[in-house]
Amino acid sequence: MYFEYSENEITYLRNKDKKLSEVIDQIGMIEREVDTDLFSSVVHHIIGQQISTKAQATIWQRMKETLGEVNAVTILSADISKLQSLGMTFRKAEYITDFARKVHEGVFDLETVAQMSDEAAIKELASLKGIGVWTAEMILLFCLQRPDIFSYDDLAIQRGLRMVYHHRKIDRKLFEKYRRRFSPYCSVASLYLWAVAGGAIPEMRDYKPKTQKK
Repeated sequence: MYFEYSENEITYLRNKDKKLSEVIDQIGMIEREVDTDLFSSVVHHIIGQQISTKAQATIWQRMKETLGEVNAVTILSADISKLQSLGMTFRKAEYITDFARKVHEGVFDLETVAQMSDEAAIKELASLKGIGVWTAEMILLFCLQRPDIFSYDDLAIQRGLRMVYHHRKIDRKLFEKYRRRFSPYCSVASLYLWAVAGGAIPEMRDYKPKTQKK
């Protein structure tokens, strides 16, 4: 399943920003996979921190093969050393077990979080061990498919903004200017800025000043 957006969001962003409109024309519709299960999304994001996408996929596959269904009960039935043996660190195994326990005991209610406002959901998710604000924002975008997520802590989005708008630096004030411009469809703008940052338009370059070697 891919992040859902339509011509409605595209038309809005085109009318708001000429440069982004040109980017949309060159790239076309973007297909980004989403995981609509909030429990597995949180576990997935904890596993994926500071490792490659390939390593994350390998550990996730091992987890599914070992546990069968990945849920609070199956995780709690495995001890931390068993989770560690799948290839994750002791700390990540602890974080995942702590999350599963909170869900199992009803301390963390997945359905309630899914119905919260963006700000409240980010705060609730970031209260979990191993989940920071940026990770919470990514869960809102790639799991809950919230339409207006624009993460200042995402270095690739900052890079995309520099490349599209020829900025040398993106500070908070400038970032908020673009947030206001793209809202209420910041998530779709994020998809295009990620694509640009990843080299989707080869002739675009990053205007960040090069650090001088000592």
